[in-house]
Amino acid sequence: MKILGIDSSGMVASVAIVSDDVVIAEYTMNHKKTHSETLLPMIDEIVKTSEFKLEELDAIAIASGPGSFTGLRIGAATAKGLALAIDKPIVPVKTCEGLAFNMWGAEGLVCPIIDARRNQVYTGLYQVQGNVNVIMDQEPMDIHELIEKINTLAHNVSSDSILSGEAGVSRLGEPAAVTFLGDGVPIYEETIWLETKVPCKMAPANMNRQRASSIATYGAILYKEGKYVNADDFAPEYLRKSQAERVKEEKEGAINEKAK
Repeated sequence: MKILGIDSSGMVASVAIVSDDVVIAEYTMNHKKTHSETLLPMIDEIVKTSEFKLEELDAIAIASGPGSFTGLRIGAATAKGLALAIDKPIVPVKTCEGLAFNMWGAEGLVCPIIDARRNQVYTGLYQVQGNVNVIMDQEPMDIHELIEKINTLAHNVSSDSILSGEAGVSRLGEPAAVTFLGDGVPIYEETIWLETKVPCKMAPANMNRQRASSIATYGAILYKEGKYVNADDFAPEYLRKSQAERVKEEKEGAINEKAK
C-alpha cells in the first residue's frame, strides 16, 4: 500500500509518501511562502530524492478541509491533476481528523482547533486509539462554545471508559483529559487555560500542526475501507462560505433592504 499524502489546509504545506508502515519521505514547511510556490516543488523533490515513481501509488490522500480556502483550492487542484495524470483515486481526509491522527495512541480526548478568525475555530473532538473515533464531528464554532462542550463531553466520555473501549461514565467518574493542537492554540491558549474545567494539555511542536504523513497513514486506513473517490468527484469541504462570499451577501442584503 503506497499513498501520497498532501496537506495544504493551513499555513503548513506538507507532502509525504507512506508505504505500508514506513514513511518513505516527508517534506513539511511552515513559512511565509504560498502553497502555490511550494507544493509542487515539494512533491517533485521527495519523488526525486526517494527515487519513487508516482505510478506506483495506490492513491493520493489529501486534507479535504476545512481550513484556508486558498490553501484547500491549491491542494485540491494539485491532487486532482496528479490523480488524473496517473489514473489513481483520491482519499479525502477531514482536516481535523488528520490533525487528530498526529496524536495516535494518546490517552483521553484530542481536540484540533484551526483558527477561522473572529473568535471562530474549525474543530472536532476525537479518541485516537487504534483508529479515529469521532466524539464530535468537525464544524465551525465559537471558541467559548467549544470549551463549554468540552467541559461536558469530557465527563460523558471519561478516562476509564476510553481505556476500556466503552462509552459512558466510568466507575470513578474522572473526566477525560484533553490534548489541544492546531494553529488556533497559540491564538486562544489563554482562553483555553482559563475556561477549560477538565485536565488539558497542549501538543508538542512535533505533533501540533498538519503532517502529510498522518494524512497518508490515515488515508491508507480509509482507502482499505473503500472511502475514496475519483479525481473528477473530489471537492474540498469548506464548511462555511468564504469571506468574499459573505461580504457580497451582506452588500446585496443591504441594497435590498434599502430598496424596500
